[in-house]
Amino acid sequence: MKNTCDICALNPSASLKPLGEEAGTYNYTIALAGNPNTGKSTVFNALTGLRQHTGNWPGKTVTRAEGSFSFHKERYRIIDLPGTYSLLSTSEDEEVARDFILFGKPDVTVIVVDASRLERNLSLALQILEITDKAVLCLNLMDEARRHHINIDTRTLSRDLGIPVVATSARTKEGIADLLFAIEEVVRGKFQTKKQTFIDLPKQNAEAIAELQKALSELNPDLPNTRWLSMRLIEGDESVQKGIEEGAFSAENNPERQARILRIAEEYHHLLGDTYRNDLVEAIYAQATALINASVSTDFTARSFRIDRAIDKVVTHKIWGFPIMFLLLAGVLWITIIGANYPSQWLSDLFIGWLYPLLKEGATALHFPWWLSGFLIDGVYLATVWVVSVMLPPMSIFFPLFTLLEDFGYLPRVAFNLDRMFRTAGAHGKQALTMSMGFGCNAAGVVATRIINSPREKLIAIITNNFSLCNGRWPTQILIATLFIGALVPKEWSGTVSMLAVISIAVLGIAFSLFTSWLLSKTLLKGESSFFVLELPPYRPPRFFQTLYTSLIDRTLIVLWRAIVFAAPAGAVIWLICHIPVGSQPLALWLIQGLDPIGMFIGLNGVILLAYVVAIPANEIVIPTILMLTTMVLGQASAAEAGVLMEATNSEVGNLLHAGGWTLLTAVNLMLFSLLHNPCSTTIYTIYKETNSKKWTLIATLLPVLYGIVVCFLVAKLW
Repeated sequence: MKNTCDICALNPSASLKPLGEEAGTYNYTIALAGNPNTGKSTVFNALTGLRQHTGNWPGKTVTRAEGSFSFHKERYRIIDLPGTYSLLSTSEDEEVARDFILFGKPDVTVIVVDASRLERNLSLALQILEITDKAVLCLNLMDEARRHHINIDTRTLSRDLGIPVVATSARTKEGIADLLFAIEEVVRGKFQTKKQTFIDLPKQNAEAIAELQKALSELNPDLPNTRWLSMRLIEGDESVQKGIEEGAFSAENNPERQARILRIAEEYHHLLGDTYRNDLVEAIYAQATALINASVSTDFTARSFRIDRAIDKVVTHKIWGFPIMFLLLAGVLWITIIGANYPSQWLSDLFIGWLYPLLKEGATALHFPWWLSGFLIDGVYLATVWVVSVMLPPMSIFFPLFTLLEDFGYLPRVAFNLDRMFRTAGAHGKQALTMSMGFGCNAAGVVATRIINSPREKLIAIITNNFSLCNGRWPTQILIATLFIGALVPKEWSGTVSMLAVISIAVLGIAFSLFTSWLLSKTLLKGESSFFVLELPPYRPPRFFQTLYTSLIDRTLIVLWRAIVFAAPAGAVIWLICHIPVGSQPLALWLIQGLDPIGMFIGLNGVILLAYVVAIPANEIVIPTILMLTTMVLGQASAAEAGVLMEATNSEVGNLLHAGGWTLLTAVNLMLFSLLHNPCSTTIYTIYKETNSKKWTLIATLLPVLYGIVVCFLVAKLW
């Protein structure tokens, strides 16, 4: 029940009506800009009522998110722009943010900054104010600032900037009402913002900018902010140059004037050289420092500073940082593996033990033909529920745990620790984060590569993510290690040895990721590693229930749905090849016999290779497919049981595989091939969506297979 304050007309929150993604006409458009990890998405969620995922590490918002809200009967459309540290470089995210502010003509730009790290954040605000004065500065994370004993004089800062300055803590919705009023005052003109030039450049630079401004105004008198465009042209911004060349900034097509502008810009670019960029950056930071000195005071002896630094000395230590990192990852994986056993069994009992017989009885009662019942229930249904029962529990555990580490602020420390290693390999430090995400799901790891600004390094991260053992492959690794490797030692040591074998495969995957990153950076994707500028965020108490919600909705269910979409057709294919007769036997047996020589050549067999072919949609069905095909080869499956995915106890599985001719070599090479084979259909589809390239999707798909064949062949020959 709402109290009196909640519904009072004097309470601005009572007039706020989140509209989510509701379509319609809007009175005003708001651009939401800011550095990564400043709580921009949290502000967006507080205003719109949406649930855009937030986290305590940079790069969460990598595409434009749109929402809406109503305040005092006016409708607002709000655009959450990608987080960026600057508008001076040419990464995709920075171009999106810059171009929308410059050409999208928002009625107000809300600049969200981290109040506890204002000096760094303020440089972006000054760059935005060079483009537009229709802005509001949102000092978010004020709770963090107070915890670190940072005091900010908002009135002084507002006077110096010429725009409203509002203190907020969006997580608790503190100050959101004041932010709404500030937005309203700017869009209605009640607050008269002052257009100022904050970037004070040397005389020669200023003269060059003035000349280009004049030329741009002649090209198009209505062109917004010719000063900023001139600054970007002199620096050699290719996207702005292309816009001039193609006439995007012209009132009418005028190739002569367009060429003249480009010529002037090129001349000044060479004349001023590297000093221009240095002067620009120095001017911005000098102004930011002056503003900070006038309005901010900090007690650097505060206890919170000391605690954060003490933790960082341990977790980012050259010696202790790596063991802690691997122990935490191993702990998350151990909890995921152990914790998923019981819910997986419950789901299996529900879908296969209870519901499956009911569906078969229902099909019989409805007089379904045997082939229709088999196709729909034994094929499509069983494959789908196998994926659900195997994938859902571990993802529901792994993703929340991973997100809790993210919210706490530990994941940026992982990137910090691994940055040097990945840079040596020609990759990006943030690849450590996307690689870690891949241990839960490779498709989610591929999506996470959006946090990497460099297109070259993003491609490297995408191509190598498959070397992270996803949760669909863990069951295969654990089962085979238990049956074959754990059996080599006394029973009391079996579990430990099996787990060490699985962890060794995971570490080998990391080694392949680094090696492939290095190989690609020297061949197909040549280039220097970009600088990894990552400001370590403060440690924050994780938000358990919000983390649980966002992990389940934003990650687990979306990835699971993609897997189901591909698993259902796989089940249909498995059933069909087991029932389509070709001569005297089903198609599946012909395929196994044809693949057997290749399989034996690399220390596997035809059953394993066929299982991996038909299980491309989902790694989770590899083992049940192998068991089903093995029973067919041994002649232990009746016609009715053919094509039916089966489950069995570990001892039954072991006996069946040994009867099928499996040896220790077969088991070891299967574990290696499980690591080094093509991505699942969900991941392949995700790679194509992220790269929009058939070429790179094909390379990302076939390169692991090539590795797998070569490695398995070498092991078989050396065995």
